Amino acid sequence: MKYKILPVSIIYINENMINQRVDNFMHSRFKNLPKSMIYRIIRTGKIRINKKKIKPYYKLKLGDILKIPPIKIFKDIKHVCFSTSHDQNLLKNIIYEDDDLLIINKPSGIAVHGGSGLNFGIIEYFRKLRPLEKFLELVHRLDRETSGILILAKKRLSLISLHKQLREKKVKKKYIGLVHGLWPLNITKISKPLLKLKWNKIQKKVLIDSSGKPSETYFDIKKRFSSSTLLSIIPKTGRTHQIRVHTSYIGHPIVFDKRYGKNNLDTNIKNKININRLLLHSSEINFIHPRNNNKMCIYAPLDEKFKDFLNKIV
Repeated sequence: MKYKILPVSIIYINENMINQRVDNFMHSRFKNLPKSMIYRIIRTGKIRINKKKIKPYYKLKLGDILKIPPIKIFKDIKHVCFSTSHDQNLLKNIIYEDDDLLIINKPSGIAVHGGSGLNFGIIEYFRKLRPLEKFLELVHRLDRETSGILILAKKRLSLISLHKQLREKKVKKKYIGLVHGLWPLNITKISKPLLKLKWNKIQKKVLIDSSGKPSETYFDIKKRFSSSTLLSIIPKTGRTHQIRVHTSYIGHPIVFDKRYGKNNLDTNIKNKININRLLLHSSEINFIHPRNNNKMCIYAPLDEKFKDFLNKIV
């Protein structure tokens, strides 16, 4: 049976990863690996946290550095391969690059990393494209269905600096989203706690629950159409699916949101206009450059499908 070997991975544990057992974390990240293999590489000390051996029951802490050795994955696993057209598309979508950072305008429908039945995503693609880069890691994540700004760090110190800015809420993000219905003029902020639950064996679903993590999102109406509203959205916290859950909570979900949306309304639109992507886009990010301390403001334009859709609706 043919196989491939995944390269060494170094993961910096952020607030969305803490309090998980390391064996459970590994199982969720590498779903196609047998649990026996995961336990074996932990027991033999091949997985290190802060350069030390750990036990399978070790719980991840904020700031931990997890090093995963090369892992053999067999080729009969379903995976995503990038064609030449994908290669060219992703290369054209680089919107900023220097010695420390690589920033792209991620297309909708492409995962940022392997997992959940995929062993190839944006980060794996760029590692393959840039084999001489000694370090290349995701600074943050975007939902697979969401398009827009995605930052990759090319230096360990750059990653640490930006993670610190994220923890201290110094990174400001702005999204553009189209929601169903006419957004109420009096709703400019939603503050509802979010709880992440398992939805099925692969995916997770986020619910509004008093026992969840505090979450806050701000909204500004850009344009009202006959049966939808274009919003400028600023998430003050960075919870999983935060914007999608908050908009759905008040009855105005993001258009074409298969998990939290209104399927009947989406179907009606699809019958009139040929488009099938989540209409949520990360359009702007502000942060301090980790090397020179300059204020950075990066913009990512909407893709042609999103813009074309907006031109066709009334």
